[in-house]
Parts: sequence; structure tokens; C-alpha cells
Amino acid sequence: MNAVLLAIGAGVCWGIGELFTKSVLHTKQVGPITAIAVRSTVALPVLWAAYLIAMRYSGAERAGWWRTIETPVLLKLVLGSGLVAGAAAMIFFYSALSVGEISRVKPIAFTLAPAVAVLLGWLILQEPMTLRKGIGVVMILAGVLLLTGR
Repeated sequence: MNAVLLAIGAGVCWGIGELFTKSVLHTKQVGPITAIAVRSTVALPVLWAAYLIAMRYSGAERAGWWRTIETPVLLKLVLGSGLVAGAAAMIFFYSALSVGEISRVKPIAFTLAPAVAVLLGWLILQEPMTLRKGIGVVMILAGVLLLTGR
């Protein structure tokens, strides 16, 4: 499937999901950490099922990766993806949702993520930085400032 269509699907799902999350947090019946715990608990079996299906049918994933993965790669996966993006980012985001407007919190969080990714991709991964990318990042940041500013 096209990467753009998958990204659109992710954005729509996150937008709908965070609307429900904000609605739940607004009731004050649960806090942000509870919401994250429930989200993760519900998502985990689905993710493992998708992983097993991918292993069996698509060949897209590498079977037995855990036996051959190098330590630096494992550390990046666990610390970067799991701890920083998975836990810390969700704690910050859900805490922000619990006290702020979704119409301000979501654009800020989801604009900084691609802006940081573009810059780090360029600086660390040596991905090409074009004038078009730079202008795009500036325009996105300006749009969010316009959208979220007081």
C-alpha cells in the first residue's frame, strides 16, 4: 500500500482516537496515565497478532530477529522507540490533553514531530535537506503558530 495512504490512515485514526481520549480525560474519571495504560493494554494484543500474521503470510518482517539483532540496534529500538516515543511522548501528550484544548495540543505535538524528524533525518541520518523541505517545515510551523496562538 502507498506510504501516503498509510500515513493518512494513521492521522485519521490518531485524530479520532485522541478526540475520544480528550473526551474521557475531560470527565476527570481517569487521568492521563490510566488512559495510556488502557490504550497500550488494548493495543498490545492487536499489535502482536498483526506481527504474527506478517511473519506467517507477508514475509515483510524478519523471522527470528531477536536472535540476531545487534546490541546497538536493540538499544535504539528499546530506548528510542519504546521509551522515548512510546512511553515518554505518550505521557507528555496525554498529560497535555488532560489540561489543554485538543485543538491546540494535537497540532503542536503533531507538528513538532515531523519538524524534528526532518531535521534529525538530515543531521543524523544524512537524508537530503532540500529548499522545498525547509520551506515546508517553516510553513507547517507557521501554520500551527497561527492555529494555536492566542
